[in-house]
Amino acid sequence: KSIQDGQQVEGVFLLKEMIRAETKAGKPFLTLKIMDKTGELTGRIWDDADRWEKECSPGQAVAITGRAQSYKGNLQLIVSEVSRMDEGEVDLAQFIPSTSGDIEKMAAELEGYARSVEDAGIRKLLLKFFHDADFFEKFKRAPAAKTMHHAYLGGLLEHTLHVARLADKVAELYPSINRSLLIAGAILHDVGKVEELSVTSSLFDYTDQGRLMGHMVIGVEMVQEKISRIKDFPADTAMKIKHLILSHHGRYEFGAPALPMLHEAFILNFLDDLDAKINYVERLSAQVPEDQYQWSEYQRNLERFLFLSGHAAQGLEAETKPAKKKKNAAEPDVKQPSLFDNI
Repeated sequence: KSIQDGQQVEGVFLLKEMIRAETKAGKPFLTLKIMDKTGELTGRIWDDADRWEKECSPGQAVAITGRAQSYKGNLQLIVSEVSRMDEGEVDLAQFIPSTSGDIEKMAAELEGYARSVEDAGIRKLLLKFFHDADFFEKFKRAPAAKTMHHAYLGGLLEHTLHVARLADKVAELYPSINRSLLIAGAILHDVGKVEELSVTSSLFDYTDQGRLMGHMVIGVEMVQEKISRIKDFPADTAMKIKHLILSHHGRYEFGAPALPMLHEAFILNFLDDLDAKINYVERLSAQVPEDQYQWSEYQRNLERFLFLSGHAAQGLEAETKPAKKKKNAAEPDVKQPSLFDNI
């Protein structure tokens, strides 16, 4: 983040990607994506590509010498030397972005929301996930995505807690909402990401199961496995919780196997999308000098430029608030399919 145009750079970074290509004249060159906890930067090796390619192994730390250069408004690093670091020379974990929130405090607050659910069956289902030590340790460490929102260690926990907080507030505003069902959807909507994404010593990537099935289908299977161990769990409730998971992306083109068709499913889709987009914009804003406004590059996923106000990256507040136990509202009679787009 601190690298500026014209600066001479010497340091150790994590090599995330390497692409070999050729200029129009047929000269080979390398494009590198390097990173540390503060962000990512594109590097170019224009000379001796064959020589330096041997030192460039994605997923490993590399020592780089080069000069920062602005090109068409974007900062890049013109690399003159690169050498692969031996394992043991560096701790790769220091290069991986992670949540700035307190993992254990966030986990405790999220469990508080689970315990605040009035429906006894749903509460029992949620607590089975929290009491599954192997699952919950993975859940606390997992990213929420490979590259987009909350793409850092602890990101899945942070995102899930944010959605649960939002769900709790919305349930206060609209008495017709079944709070137990909405909180269940908030906590369970992304549990499948624990199996969809792998967390290696240096990078995040998709598992074979994640690519072939996707986190929503995986999540439904995980929920069903827990439900199968709860005596007389209502089939109707199980169906609605699964619908929340399968529909939370809102539209087929966004990967949702189903459109939101429950009152709570509409809300969950919007809350999930809200938190994801805010996190994405927050991370972009953290790259802008504080107390300044700056146009971003064109954001293809949002289909627009963004006029960003610079500020330090913000995590969760240090003090967490306990969830309040609330009455379970009557469930709405939803009969129509989704009429709204997830924008």
